[in-house]
Amino acid sequence: MKEVEEYLDEAKLGKYHFKAMFVSGMGFFTDAYDLFTIGIAISLIDPLWKLSGVETGLLGSVSLISALIGSFVFGRIADKKGRKKLYGIEAMIMAIGALLSAISPNLTWLIFARFLLGIGIGGDYPVSAVIMSEYSNKKDRGKLVSMVFSMQAMGLIIGPLIALGLLSLNFSTDFAWRFMLGLGAVPALMVIYLRRKIPESPRYTAQVVGDMETATKAAVDFIGEVEVQNAGKSHYENEKKSNTLFDFITNKKYMLTLMGTAGSWFLLDYAYYGNTISTPIMINSISSKMTLESKILSLLLIFLVFALPGYICSIFLIDKIGRKFIQIVGFAVMGTSFFILGIVPGVEHHFSLFLTFYGLSYFFTEFGPNTTTFVMPSELFPTEYRATGHGFSAGIGKLGAFAGVFLFPITTKSIGLSGTLILVSIIAFAGIVTTLLLPEPKGKSLENISKKALDLSKVNALSK
Repeated sequence: MKEVEEYLDEAKLGKYHFKAMFVSGMGFFTDAYDLFTIGIAISLIDPLWKLSGVETGLLGSVSLISALIGSFVFGRIADKKGRKKLYGIEAMIMAIGALLSAISPNLTWLIFARFLLGIGIGGDYPVSAVIMSEYSNKKDRGKLVSMVFSMQAMGLIIGPLIALGLLSLNFSTDFAWRFMLGLGAVPALMVIYLRRKIPESPRYTAQVVGDMETATKAAVDFIGEVEVQNAGKSHYENEKKSNTLFDFITNKKYMLTLMGTAGSWFLLDYAYYGNTISTPIMINSISSKMTLESKILSLLLIFLVFALPGYICSIFLIDKIGRKFIQIVGFAVMGTSFFILGIVPGVEHHFSLFLTFYGLSYFFTEFGPNTTTFVMPSELFPTEYRATGHGFSAGIGKLGAFAGVFLFPITTKSIGLSGTLILVSIIAFAGIVTTLLLPEPKGKSLENISKKALDLSKVNALSK
């Protein structure tokens, strides 16, 4: 008789998968909207509040450093107390942070609001990714987790559209940036109820808690009675697992995997967030005579023409050609594009040429490591450490994002745009090395992927 895990692995792609994807994905729509609209908002705030370079960098990056905290904390709690207990709390934190941002009377208040917002965003990464991964079948798992992450694309597109709409209606600049930031609370509030209705992960309940009866009920609630009514007993039953942080950080297999997942994410986010949030600044340095509306329209064009197709390609191909290959190719093209932009004399003075190479890097970022660095940590760690591993990976990634966003305006002023782009190129190429540390999880069950790590942890436990 099959165990619950096998039923989940072999379940046909159905409406229950897409329901979980939507509930998880709306959080990522909110994440992206909240994170990336700050770049446009800064363009509106700067003339009003006369921000310095350091203040600009801090305002753009503070939510990223707090996302590190949120990822670490929520990831650990999700492995200790369960995924469901946290699902919805992080969305509430995001909603509160967005609303506080909208009513900010000064820079200090706004920085605090963005810090709080980042806590919720960081917490959303490991919980949403792991829930989707653990409910997915093995054939379509990469596609489903990628679809959750691809909701980021909608956040990237909606932000500039909202900004253009507000400016075209001649709203004041002060109202426009407040409305944009406050609007991020709406999708977060929409999904709180739905998230609280998602049942606890059957894999977590069976393998970590050791409660097979409850795990079976959760699988029935998710897939349907017919699929799991004959589920047999699990060898995990009544075997509640210890999952201490000390055991995690002293396990060589886990740490090697973390070097690959977190290292790749750190390098990707340094390059990606630094450029994405700072794109309005970059466009201004290339063509300072452009109107604000033209700059926002250029930003929207990059997202629509290059980024969105990249997300779509990753969804359709990730389960066919594998995560590692996509990630390596993505890092390689990113590095090459930024290197060309950095070394070709005068390329920054030809806006259409610059936009083409910049857009090419965007396509392969979304098609490659921006998606795969989110997917792989939700697969490569065993159930008792899956949210911890993903949370650590996402948190370290956001540390790279913080560095990229904070340092971008500073390095641009000190070594110029060309020097900054060459630096980003080197960082992107380094991502190929960290990717080589990881196994390929395509088409394998979560239990088989982490089996070696589980076996090694048992050996370590016996040797103590």
